Parts: sequence; C-alpha cells; structure tokens
Amino acid sequence: MPILKSAKKALRQSEIRRVRNLQRKRAVQDVLKKIRVLADQNKVNDAMALLPKAYQALDKAAKRNVISKNTAARKKSRLVKRLVKARSK
Repeated sequence: MPILKSAKKALRQSEIRRVRNLQRKRAVQDVLKKIRVLADQNKVNDAMALLPKAYQALDKAAKRNVISKNTAARKKSRLVKRLVKARSK
C-alpha cells in the first residue's frame, strides 16, 4: 500500500482510469460481437447499420490509448472484410 500522499493519489487515479479503460474496451467488444453475430446469421444490412458505431468505438479507444491505432485499423479492416464476404454469400 502507498505511504506517501502523492502515491495514494496516484493509486486512486490509476483505479479510476482502469475502470474507464475497461468500460471503453468492453464497448468495443460488445459492438464487434453484435456485428459478428449478425454477419453469421446473414443479416448483413443490420450489421452494416452498426458499422459506424463500431468505427466510433474503435476510434475512441485508439484515441485514448486503450488500444493502439494499428489494432483499431486492423479490427476495422477485418470487420469490413467479414461483412463483404457475408454479403457475397
């Protein structure tokens, strides 16, 4: 446990940031899962409608360094690739 006053404050801050980062990461995971499920059920139009939400969640997570920008770009790319493949079926 921290002893110094500044260390106690740093611990409080890191706990708040951890919770906030987990919420942001969870938001990304939830929207990606919804799109994956819809794509697997061949509801491509519904999945396409959720695409802007996924982009927004990924961009915000990358902007706040919850995930790296390359990870966000990779996830967006694979998501669109999956939807295009599902649409062509």
